[in-house]
Parts: sequence; structure tokens; C-alpha cells
Amino acid sequence: MIKKGDRIFYEKGKKFKDIVLLEMLKFVSDKNEISFVKSKEKANKIALDSSIDSESESIIKTLIKGNASELKKFLPVYKNTIKPLYLFLDEEILLYAKLKKLRFQKSEVKKNKIKRFEDEFEKKHPEVKRAIVNTLFELYR
Repeated sequence: MIKKGDRIFYEKGKKFKDIVLLEMLKFVSDKNEISFVKSKEKANKIALDSSIDSESESIIKTLIKGNASELKKFLPVYKNTIKPLYLFLDEEILLYAKLKKLRFQKSEVKKNKIKRFEDEFEKKHPEVKRAIVNTLFELYR
């Protein structure tokens, strides 16, 4: 995903996923010789703060629209886009941020019908979001 010498661009933000993404990238940069750039044009990788929650919702929306040919872009590495938080739930990322006492801005997320349905379904059937993402992996294995 990230190699020695990579130039990574990421959107700076104050929400918990943005802060945890930055922490993760800094950790990797300490181990490898990667650099952060301020423009997408100078980067060879673009890091996104996507999690299982956001990806599973996007996969469902794409399937409902009938655009199955676009599913490949929801993989954790697609072209020059990487998603280091891909396999974590928002809840897990938030817990990490709180345990590490990271400073972030709390914000309310507006939930659409699909997001509400998915969250309710997840309460009754844990792991459904992971199952959606794992099915995508099976398609492109």
C-alpha cells in the first residue's frame, strides 16, 4: 500500500477519522521514508479516510444505481488512491482516537435512508458491513 519514497497527499481535517489517518500516516512515515505533499499533482498516492462504514454504504448505493462496473473503485487500493482505515468501523476509529486522547472536532453526521438502514441492520446482525466489503474482495480476488 505505502512504499519507501512515496509522496502522499491527504485532506487535512479536524474530525476523528482525519486525525487518526494523520496519526497512522505519521507512524508509517517514521518507519519508511515517505513524505507528505500539499497538492494532489505532486503526490503519487492519495490517502482517504474511508472506513468500513463509508465504504459499505457507497457499495450499496452503487449497486442500487445499477453501476456494478464501478465497484472496483471501492477497493482499499485503487489506482493511486489508498484507504489506510478501510478495515475499521467508525466506532473503532473513534475509540482509538479517544484512547489516544487525540484532539478532534465532534460533528453530527447526517444519515440518509441507506445509512440508517445499514446501522439498524448492523445492530441485529453484527458484521454485516464487513460482509459487504468482504464480498467485494471476493469479486476481485
